[in-house]
Amino acid sequence: MTEQGSGGRPGGQRPLSMTAALAEQGKPRRATSDELLGQAGELIIVHGEREYRLRRTANGKLILTA
Repeated sequence: MTEQGSGGRPGGQRPLSMTAALAEQGKPRRATSDELLGQAGELIIVHGEREYRLRRTANGKLILTA
């Protein structure tokens, strides 16, 4: 997995380890919705005791539900 940005590599992609380094510096990590949702178009996020579903709608928008 890579992250978009100006990491000095062709296409502006940085290795994920650079993303972790940015997070340690207090900067948020970046990912595309395609990277997160994959072909299924859906991602389950576990937060504490709850599960949340992030999905792409038929109109191409994102919706987060509990």
